[in-house]
Amino acid sequence: MHNDKITVSTFQLFQMFPDSESARVYLEGRLWPKGPRCPICGLGDRVGNHSPGLYRCFQCKEAFSVRTGTIFERSHVPLHKWLYAMYLLVTARKGISSLQLAKQIGVTQKTAWFQLHRLREACGGRNLRKLRGIIEIDETFVGGLEGNKHANKKLHAGRGPVGKTAVLGMKERGGRMQARLSGQMTFDEIHGSIHESIEPGTQLYTDDSAIFDGLDGLFYRHDSINHSIGEYVRGAAHTNSIESVWAVLKRGIMGVYHSTSAKHLPRYVDEFTFRLNEGNVKIHTLDRLDSFVDGTADKRLTYQRLIH
Repeated sequence: MHNDKITVSTFQLFQMFPDSESARVYLEGRLWPKGPRCPICGLGDRVGNHSPGLYRCFQCKEAFSVRTGTIFERSHVPLHKWLYAMYLLVTARKGISSLQLAKQIGVTQKTAWFQLHRLREACGGRNLRKLRGIIEIDETFVGGLEGNKHANKKLHAGRGPVGKTAVLGMKERGGRMQARLSGQMTFDEIHGSIHESIEPGTQLYTDDSAIFDGLDGLFYRHDSINHSIGEYVRGAAHTNSIESVWAVLKRGIMGVYHSTSAKHLPRYVDEFTFRLNEGNVKIHTLDRLDSFVDGTADKRLTYQRLIH
């Protein structure tokens, strides 16, 4: 039962998890609410306890801990430092850099960089319910500006989204959001993502991009605003909410991370989406932390896979 305040200070977090042992007990309680379960064979009825935090499954004969099969596996970073890193990531509106995290928890920048990508891995792959109500949809392009690149790296392919990655965002007004990379931004791809993510019968608002043509009909009610003539609000029709999300995303990437590669961009998008949904500031800090921990299972990310 939480107190009336929805925030937990850094000092309070340290009091709750002063060492790796207290963090282990919390993680086990969260990931194994019915007692230790073998992450290798999935059984929990025949498990022995060798020592605090180390278990052996009598079914598959494998040893395991709460780290096994999670983003924490084969990490030498103590578990209470992992929890503090989660706390920092979920409470920082625009994210936290690897340099800052390294200073905060006393690890190398390389370790912090790998740690942050593992945390972003935990932010993605969640079973999100379909969006409902009033939905704003918009696309944005993320990537380096051509003018800022070295001459031999410029694409010389014209203006606009050259060399950038397209991201499609769908946001409930006053509610949840889904976002995904959009590849070639084709008509079929965009409309497929919308039908996959949004309940039929929903009211959709977009800009006047031709990519959204044909949404008004059997499945959705659709209205658009015409940015090309300077129209940004017409009655209930606007995309201000989703555009505000893009502003935070881009300020975070430019101001905190400075740049992202197309290869790693999906994890950054997952991070910002998680922070808007489960990590919303209106939710108690400990509930946000609980939700973050829930996403760590079955999300092991090796360094080789990350840099491949």
